[in-house]
Amino acid sequence: MKIPIAVTLLVLLAGCGATPKESYYTLAAPPMDAAAAATTSVHVVLSSLPEAVDRNPMVVRTGPYQVDIDDFHRWAEPLKAAIPRVLAANIARDLGGARVTSGRGTAALPDYRVAVDVARFDSSFGEGAAIDATWTVTPKTGPAVQGRTIARAPAPSADHAGVASAHSRALEKLAREIAEVISRRLSSPAPNARGG
Repeated sequence: MKIPIAVTLLVLLAGCGATPKESYYTLAAPPMDAAAAATTSVHVVLSSLPEAVDRNPMVVRTGPYQVDIDDFHRWAEPLKAAIPRVLAANIARDLGGARVTSGRGTAALPDYRVAVDVARFDSSFGEGAAIDATWTVTPKTGPAVQGRTIARAPAPSADHAGVASAHSRALEKLAREIAEVISRRLSSPAPNARGG
């Protein structure tokens, strides 16, 4: 009789354990200072993202051939929306307040369209964030410019919040390199501007 009672108590005690609470994380850009009225428009789209990380649970690399997919630590929004949103905010800041939008559609043809293909979006508690992306800046007129950025950033803390912070900083570098291309185009004479 004692054995069934003991087993019953253990089952009841196990059932009293609290269910882990889900935590949510987001990518963010530094706040932008007040800027002059925008004279340039840019639209950012994310063309591709590795399928392994295209999910709401955070994917953290734990070894050369192993990752941990944690259902209790999740992105607050799909990365396909968060990455272009943060890139747009950073590009706007780097260009001194350009009107930069993101997403699939835009109401009007922008002065510059930026398409980003993310080939690598690695997360690690020990190494932080690593992003490998190719991108194309297409102006309304003139030839497109292509580039590649490999950005790494250490995690300020060895946890999921630290990984989100590291990716946010890596995206700052990616945005900076894209903004530099647009800035050079803005400061150089437009094709055929002198006539001929």
